[in-house]
Amino acid sequence: MEITQRLAKELDLPVDATSVLKTRATPQLKGVDDYSKKRELLAGAFSIQGTALKGLRVLLFDDLFQSGATMTAVTKALNDIGVSAVFALALTRTRSK
Repeated sequence: MEITQRLAKELDLPVDATSVLKTRATPQLKGVDDYSKKRELLAGAFSIQGTALKGLRVLLFDDLFQSGATMTAVTKALNDIGVSAVFALALTRTRSK
C-alpha cells in the first residue's frame, strides 16, 4: 500500500487520486534554483478534473518539498475551482548512498 493510502487510512480521510491532472509536460525542476523560474515553468501545468473537490478542504500530499513551486501551482488550480482551503503536507525520505 503506498504512503498516501496508508496515511489516509490512519487519518480516516478519503483519497482522490484522479481530480488533479498534470496537463502538460514540464522540464525536470531539480536543477532549477530560481523560484520564479520554477513557477514560470509550472504555470498552467495542472488542472482539476470535475467538481468533486469544490467547496471542500483539501490535504495536498507530495513526496518531496524543495521550493514549494509545485504545491503552489496545484493549489492555484484547486483555488480556481473553488475549494474552501488547501493544506499541504510533504514527507521526504533522504536516500543514503
